[in-house]
Amino acid sequence: METEPCCEERRDGVLDPTEPEVVERISEPADCDPLNKLPCGPPEQGEELCGKEPSEIENHAVESKDTEIKSVSNCEQEREQAECKVEKKLKKTNSWKMVRFQDPSTEEDVVERDSSAEILFPEYAVEEWTCAQFEELFMAEDWENITEDQLLRKKILESGDEQVPRSTWGQEVTVKMQGVLEDRTVVEKDCKLVFVIGEGDVIQALEECVMSMQKGEITLLVADSQYAYGLLGREPDIPAWAPLLYQLQLLDIRDKPDPETLPIADRIRIGNQKRERGNFHFQREEYSLAARAYYVALEVLTTHSQDGNDVGMKEEEEEVREYRVKCLNNLATAQLRLEQFNEALHTSRDVLTLQPNNVKALFRTGKLLSDKGEYKEAMEVLKQALKLEPTTKAIHAELSKLVKRQSGGKDTQQWRLKPAKGLSWKFILGALVVAFGSLVTSMIMTARN
Repeated sequence: METEPCCEERRDGVLDPTEPEVVERISEPADCDPLNKLPCGPPEQGEELCGKEPSEIENHAVESKDTEIKSVSNCEQEREQAECKVEKKLKKTNSWKMVRFQDPSTEEDVVERDSSAEILFPEYAVEEWTCAQFEELFMAEDWENITEDQLLRKKILESGDEQVPRSTWGQEVTVKMQGVLEDRTVVEKDCKLVFVIGEGDVIQALEECVMSMQKGEITLLVADSQYAYGLLGREPDIPAWAPLLYQLQLLDIRDKPDPETLPIADRIRIGNQKRERGNFHFQREEYSLAARAYYVALEVLTTHSQDGNDVGMKEEEEEVREYRVKCLNNLATAQLRLEQFNEALHTSRDVLTLQPNNVKALFRTGKLLSDKGEYKEAMEVLKQALKLEPTTKAIHAELSKLVKRQSGGKDTQQWRLKPAKGLSWKFILGALVVAFGSLVTSMIMTARN
């Protein structure tokens, strides 16, 4: 989950369909994996995955506010100084942007300035939010447990509409939220975050919490690291094993829209955002979560309508095809990391159905076929890849392995039971005789006693 300035029109975070794909060369050293694993590096990236947002908080803004405070009456001065202290505690850091799942151009009252230093819930600047130790919150009696292990807890600040059913798995929700570390550094913030529960768009803590909330409810949420970013944390702002504290408001609950009812442009935008999330998980070596995100992206990246016909212009269909190829290649790479070799072969063939001359898919398909012992087809596929990229060393190396396998060389994968060295059948028989004699002697002695 990545953060971006609240209520700010997202421009650099939106994918540019015209941006060229970062080509991954098969011949790179990182691509040389052992058998059963293809030389596939990180997922294809049509955009920069780990963009860092520079801090835009200017010092003169703080100075002008201090000057304003000095000019008011003593009573107002004390009140505003107190608010200023709370605001200063909530520091802003650079962080990876959050995947947004709504069109920024449709947001109302878009604020052009950076409002990251502002508090989203100024009327609820309670002690738990501003200065309480997280250990106290995990033990507090007026907080309720969301999970049985007591590592995910919340405190309701304002009740919601009890007439509206709570959200469930697979529904789409909109929340207003901000999250801080224990030193009150703001690490996540969004005044209109849209996500689908259960699709891994956000951390587990947020998914679990919104299912316990009523529409309109405002709550404090404290989450142990295992429900947040765990062992790896999130560079550059969330350390490993860091618990988080959130202020949340559930703004809306609705059913997830059918992708086939959406305009093609929205399908491309949402599909690529899901793929971004998959790339995020892949880089963290969370391959199961990455594969799930790629599957969801492929469901959205389609030109079919509800009646089974294709919708959209020829240019849009080509764009959808390009993004499906990227997503399928990324999915196949994740499946290889999970040692799902048959699934990876099937996915690679799906790529070749869309792009018969995709070199990465040809190489991956040929290698998997070779590992399965289907040498004839593997040879044809690898020769086709070599024809397209004759200077790629990895293809030459795999063809050499394939020739050795066909000729019964040392590279042939043979699953044979290797006999233990240094143990003869005579030695084993003698050991059994000694053991049997000891057993008989023991039984005789027992009988005599």
